[in-house]
Amino acid sequence: MASATSSSATTNVMLAVYEKKTTSIEIYRPLRNYIAFHYSEREAQDLEDDLETVKQLRSDLEKSSDSAPSRRDLLIKYFKALCLTETRFPISPDKDHINTLQFTWYDAFKQKNKSSQVNIHLEKAAVLFNLGAVYSQIGLSSDRSTVEGRRQAVHNFLGAAGAFAYLRDNVAMKAAAGGVATLDISVECAGMLERLMLAQAQECVFENTIAKGSTPGVCAKISRQVGVYYEEALAALNAAPLNQHFDKTWITHVQIKAVLFYAEACYRYSLELHEKEEIGEEVARLNIGISSLTEVKKSAKGAPPQLLEAVSKLEANLTRNLERAMKENDRVYLQRVPPASSLTALPAFPMVKSMPMSEVLDASKEKMFASLVPDSSAKALSRYTEMVDEIIRTQAEKLQQGSELARVRLKEMDLPDSILALEGNISLPEDLKEDVEAAQISGGPVGLEAELQQLRDLRRVNGELLAQTEEMLHKEAQEDAQFRSKFGTRWTRPHSNTLTKNLQDRLNRFAANLKQAAESDAKIERSVRDHAGLMSILDRRPIESAFPTLEKPIMSLDASEDAVVGALKQSLRQLEALGAQRAGLEDMLKEMKRKDDILPKLMTSTGSYEDLFKKEMAKYDHICEEIAQNIEAQEHLLMQIQAQNDQFSAVFNLEDYKASRDKCSRQIQAAISKYRDIKENINEGLKFYVTLQDAIMNIKQQCSDFVMTRSIQCHEMIDDVQRQISGLSFQDRTTGTQNYPPVGQSHQMPRPSQQRTDLANMAQHSISQTPYYLPNQQPSMPGYGPPSGSSQQLPTNYHQTPTPAVAPYQHHQPQQQPPNHEYGQPAYPGWRGPYYNTQQPGSFPRPPYTVSSQYPPSQQSGSYKPQ
Repeated sequence: MASATSSSATTNVMLAVYEKKTTSIEIYRPLRNYIAFHYSEREAQDLEDDLETVKQLRSDLEKSSDSAPSRRDLLIKYFKALCLTETRFPISPDKDHINTLQFTWYDAFKQKNKSSQVNIHLEKAAVLFNLGAVYSQIGLSSDRSTVEGRRQAVHNFLGAAGAFAYLRDNVAMKAAAGGVATLDISVECAGMLERLMLAQAQECVFENTIAKGSTPGVCAKISRQVGVYYEEALAALNAAPLNQHFDKTWITHVQIKAVLFYAEACYRYSLELHEKEEIGEEVARLNIGISSLTEVKKSAKGAPPQLLEAVSKLEANLTRNLERAMKENDRVYLQRVPPASSLTALPAFPMVKSMPMSEVLDASKEKMFASLVPDSSAKALSRYTEMVDEIIRTQAEKLQQGSELARVRLKEMDLPDSILALEGNISLPEDLKEDVEAAQISGGPVGLEAELQQLRDLRRVNGELLAQTEEMLHKEAQEDAQFRSKFGTRWTRPHSNTLTKNLQDRLNRFAANLKQAAESDAKIERSVRDHAGLMSILDRRPIESAFPTLEKPIMSLDASEDAVVGALKQSLRQLEALGAQRAGLEDMLKEMKRKDDILPKLMTSTGSYEDLFKKEMAKYDHICEEIAQNIEAQEHLLMQIQAQNDQFSAVFNLEDYKASRDKCSRQIQAAISKYRDIKENINEGLKFYVTLQDAIMNIKQQCSDFVMTRSIQCHEMIDDVQRQISGLSFQDRTTGTQNYPPVGQSHQMPRPSQQRTDLANMAQHSISQTPYYLPNQQPSMPGYGPPSGSSQQLPTNYHQTPTPAVAPYQHHQPQQQPPNHEYGQPAYPGWRGPYYNTQQPGSFPRPPYTVSSQYPPSQQSGSYKPQ
């Protein structure tokens, strides 16, 4: 115990606590060995600095040469290190734990008593006790003759009270559980010391109150609380197990202080009663104060002279005031003096409380041994993370459900579309608007005429190609007939009509297909004309202009339309604000989760994880409450909007407007459907004509080759017939002049006359083979189908041009690359082939159109739909 007095008042005699003593220990080696064995040598090397820090802190603790503030800081730092050590290093007598680290500490009040344990909680309890002792020493050494000095004394005494309270609540029981601990770190002693330090802090506040000249009533309340704190400390000192542990001077000091400040409160309270002229109670209070001081002086043996002097001085003041009060009461007031048992307890007002040490001693932000994470902490972190995730998931679902509910309810009420329609801002459903935009981008109904013109041009080109091919065969047949008539039986080659029968059949089928396609074209053109009025709505730009508008009623009885609309708009704005708030709450939840790092606290926690979880989860309570309030506010607001919308619908006759709008929407949908059908049929027609053109070009080439071969054969036979008539070389020739060697029979270079004979036989042989175009099946539906007479399977699109399986002639024409174009590319690849070139000027003019873009992009059809 240490004591000191102040020069300002004789009552400023206070107590301080001496530190506990300890013995030197080796803390470095056991901790390092544990890391190397349970983790790795590499980890032990990485944590060398932390181990050295702990070793140095313990070494400094064993010394006592530092100043009190430096000593305080050292104890705080070492306690944090012990918290970090406790969560990572199991220190106990168990064989698998660190069992060589034994802490020894002596009792601060009876230094012959000591406790030795392999228990880190004993070390922590001793450090906390010493921290409270150092705080008390700093408070005792403060200059309490000044206001600032007294404030510093209050702060340090409260720090001491906080340290002893933390010892009592968190460590004392654990230290006792590890074995026999000294009584100074027991729960009872720590509680008594906390009360004592609070009493001395309140006493400093009382001194400041007197110095400021506060009213007697205030001084009485503060003084009484000083006495209460001392009385609580005295009760602990007189009870087991402390009643035989402390020196008698401690008990005497605390007893005198308790009575002294009770009497002081009586004295101050009597002054207030005198001002109120309550003389009877004043006399009673003064008598009580004098009696208590007289009683305590009997047991004040060995008390400090300063305290005895303070008792005597206060007793003299009480006696003087009592004599004056009794005289005034006897002469003037004549009030009855109440008995002491009938008086109420003096009021008390606490001005101090123990310093919370949880923040001062918090080690969660320290980096020491950060790389060592025990399994228990990792599992606790995983569990806490699951708890947080569950909260985040639950609250996020509530927010999303709230937003979805608002969206559905507004859609049912046709809001805010009806408000926008009143302002002229009409909005279409997104899918309908996309369909209209796709139709307008592809040209719209206005662009159908250009595409129909493409069909006409393609049909004309194909017809002209067929006519040219037929004319070619007809001319060759006429020439053959003329020479047969001229030379009679000497003209021995086969008749043309027997050789061209297959070609003629195929040309006839192509002509039939072309005629059927023309009928389909007519149906398409008729459909375009018939539905032009329906589809014309698609040419409105913007399409919203085709919809009816919502107008104010022509006649109004109370002119309340603007008020109805204004109230509904205001409610919608409030609903939008609630939606924005939900978005902010969701972001706040995610941000809180991102910053929620509980691992350091888990690593330093020495209590129950459940308690820590409960405390940490509490920080999400306020945002959960805000979410609940948001959802509830939205529900009330939606009910209000429903009522306002009903009134709005009645005032503006909204049902009729909705009927007109729905009718317009159905008209647009019907127009889009019909436009798509027509567009698809036109695309099928374009594909058909392009494929038919390729087939006609191929058969035209065959006919051209046939005519050329027959021409060569014709000239050769004319020469032979003329020789027969003139008798030249008649014996050298055989009668079967038409039997020419087949193609490829001899690889020798033939004579010129033999070349012509070979060509004739080639033509005869090729024509007698399987025709290039085999008769195909009839199309499944009238209109555009694969051209009849073509052996190739015409594709549903024209990405490829088929080639014959058997080449009809040995001298091939250079093959063109198969056309490769999508919708929107030039539709007539044949026009760039052998037909459309500069050698045939004026035969077929360049088409005056371009193929339109594909429509619809995602709904191509492989068949042509008749109208």
